[in-house]
Amino acid sequence: MPSFDIVSEVEMHEVTNAVDQANREKGNRWDFKKVAAEVELKEQVIQLSAEQDFQLDQLEEILRMAFAKRKLDPRTLVSGDDSKSGKQVKRDFSIQQGVDQDTARKMVKMIKESKIKVQAAIQGEKVRVTGKKRDDLQQVMALLRESEIEIPLQFNNFRD
Repeated sequence: MPSFDIVSEVEMHEVTNAVDQANREKGNRWDFKKVAAEVELKEQVIQLSAEQDFQLDQLEEILRMAFAKRKLDPRTLVSGDDSKSGKQVKRDFSIQQGVDQDTARKMVKMIKESKIKVQAAIQGEKVRVTGKKRDDLQQVMALLRESEIEIPLQFNNFRD
């Protein structure tokens, strides 16, 4: 029976490249000359630090543009709280990997309500969709691409 998996994955190597590109871009801008500002990647968290709030907003914009240039979806960045320590203001962004349970339930419900003859099952951080016809699976893919889901989705492991 044909099947595929719905996942939300980010290539960490491309994230590293985007962070490096954002740091180079920051170094070229005149409004960041002689300013202690930095974009740093630690495990699954990107930390922005600057002296002022508006500079932090500018760094976030530079980071999002670097993500777009690297063809990474900026929706994978989940913003954390701002923290202030000394002269520095810091903002953390966690990188969302995998489909969380609430979003997976929402997708399964959407697939069932569409009356397409497929079965959807949550398997950890992915959703597996199986059906008798390949066309039905492609309809599900089109349905999910058009939906208002907050995370970027990829379809992989297509079996015929």
